[in-house]
Amino acid sequence: MIAVLVVDDDIRVADVNAAYVEKIAGFRVTAKAHNAAEALHCVETDEVDLVLLDHHLPDETGLDVVRRLRERGHETDVIMVTAARDVGTVQAAMRLGALQYLVKPFAFSGLRTKLEAYAALQRTLRGGGEAEQAEVDRIFGALTVSAEPELPKGHSPTTAELVRRVLMSAEGPVSAQELADSTQLSRQTAQRYLKLLERAGRVRLSLRYGDTGRPEHRYRWATRG
Repeated sequence: MIAVLVVDDDIRVADVNAAYVEKIAGFRVTAKAHNAAEALHCVETDEVDLVLLDHHLPDETGLDVVRRLRERGHETDVIMVTAARDVGTVQAAMRLGALQYLVKPFAFSGLRTKLEAYAALQRTLRGGGEAEQAEVDRIFGALTVSAEPELPKGHSPTTAELVRRVLMSAEGPVSAQELADSTQLSRQTAQRYLKLLERAGRVRLSLRYGDTGRPEHRYRWATRG
């Protein structure tokens, strides 16, 4: 489980964001803070892997919090979650090492996408070892997520979500038949949604050659390592 600290000066917003986090598999909220001092104290005393950090805090800014964390030797990951949208703040957050920047207001799906990408990044990094260029590209691109593809007529958002969840939870690339078997969709339907997600850049295609010489198409979620 990834331990999350939610920081927002508005208690109601902090509660909503914490509830969002708790709905996402693999994440749990270990603490909430409403100012910079509380946030720093929580990182010092609680188990925290990731901070969802507002910028506009009553005592210091979110960027000040990140600076202090680094000065104290904490390597805790940070995703900025804030209404501050001026380019200077965004650039400063990037230079201080914030992994992502989510602008308020946002829907649950926006936070979910970023946290799932963060979880995929952690899975990649836990693999250890040396990285070839392709692996480096995956690590640096793991948090770069595009919007959900607009579904053409005749495509169901529920089915697209089912396919997405299966791909993200899979240990490796899957074929259209394997996807169909695990979702009870027809192979043709599974293939249609895989192609749609591939064109949208959400899914990566690879080929596996067998004894017949005809390659099998296999797919994996693009943010997985």
